[in-house]
Amino acid sequence: MFDVLIIGGGVSGISSALVLGSAKNKPFVVDKKIAILTHQKSSNLQEAVINNAYGIPAGKLGADLLAESIQHLSETYPHIIQIPNEKVLKIEGESSEFTITTNKNIYRSKIVIVGVGAANTFAIEGLLQYVEPNRKTPIEKQRIQLKNTDYVVVEGIYVVGTLAGLRSQVAIAAGSGAAVATDILTMWNEGIPTQAHDSIKK
Repeated sequence: MFDVLIIGGGVSGISSALVLGSAKNKPFVVDKKIAILTHQKSSNLQEAVINNAYGIPAGKLGADLLAESIQHLSETYPHIIQIPNEKVLKIEGESSEFTITTNKNIYRSKIVIVGVGAANTFAIEGLLQYVEPNRKTPIEKQRIQLKNTDYVVVEGIYVVGTLAGLRSQVAIAAGSGAAVATDILTMWNEGIPTQAHDSIKK
């Protein structure tokens, strides 16, 4: 049983994992088991060249950023379990007791973060009833989003990135992943607002 299972190894999913990973020494996080399914073949970054995102050197290839971010997560927060090369087919259950079926395995998690792309080929059974047209992309692109309120689809399931109805910008996707991670940290901290960051003063 995971405490959080993140679906998607693109910008928003990795961002969630990095923030959750960085909170590992907080007393309300030390016993948490967190994993990320890093399947990312459909990421919009695969063909991108990034020139306009804070903290990313101009000219960075999106495909390189994807690979480097997974390595960053692995080296900096190795306690976050990475599950590569598996595609989610179905999510069942309810908050604190979800079953996630992939093309290879079955997992259980208390919380699920969905950070896959917004293509209209989205086919995760159990979430299809929440699919609607993406309101912030041109109609002709046929992008979708999951109905949500402040990233919450239903209790225990969060959506991040373009699938949350956000515009396709690296900085926006990263921010949404971080926002959801801090919401989860706050929940674990008995509702006391919290975030995770390091300082040169420590």
